[in-house]
Amino acid sequence: MAMWSSPRASTCGCECDLVRVTWNLPNFLTLARLAAVPVVGVLLFMQTPIMRDLAAIVFVVAAVTDFIDGAIARKRGITTEFGALMDPIADKALITVALVGLSALGDVPWWITIVILVREFGVTALRLSALRYGVIPASRGGKAKTVVQIIAIAMFLAVGPQWWVDVATVVLAVAVILTVVTGVDYVVRVVRMRKARA
Repeated sequence: MAMWSSPRASTCGCECDLVRVTWNLPNFLTLARLAAVPVVGVLLFMQTPIMRDLAAIVFVVAAVTDFIDGAIARKRGITTEFGALMDPIADKALITVALVGLSALGDVPWWITIVILVREFGVTALRLSALRYGVIPASRGGKAKTVVQIIAIAMFLAVGPQWWVDVATVVLAVAVILTVVTGVDYVVRVVRMRKARA
């Protein structure tokens, strides 16, 4: 596992290791996903069918890397603090730029974007605050929510006939329901865990 460190000189003249990044495949995929965020935004706002389709492709590929890097990290036992920090940031950034862009263009109602983003960032904040009590694993519902969200957003990014839009609307409705239900479920599990360990 290659290590790269960038030493910086402090005001007292000594050198301190302020940046330490572990370069491995999972972290590389996480950074690639983060780099895809502005690409999706630019392609989306170019407002041509082919650019919209490319935005959908980039979005799906980037989203899939989230499943891949996590699986590799767990299988090889190479989870790092850098990955733990940047992985959720990359995920939320990708979802945010896609949904905000779609709402700005009038393709997805703003209330749906707000509901999804409030849930995503809220659960992330709750997860961090609950670390002192333990780690709550992702539920099957949470994983299903993520997959349905990806499908729905990708379908709205791409350009298709009316039946495509109708199907995308149904999938997005399912995604919103799963988003709310799993969000409430996570809050309940956190409250129960806190009471059990209080």
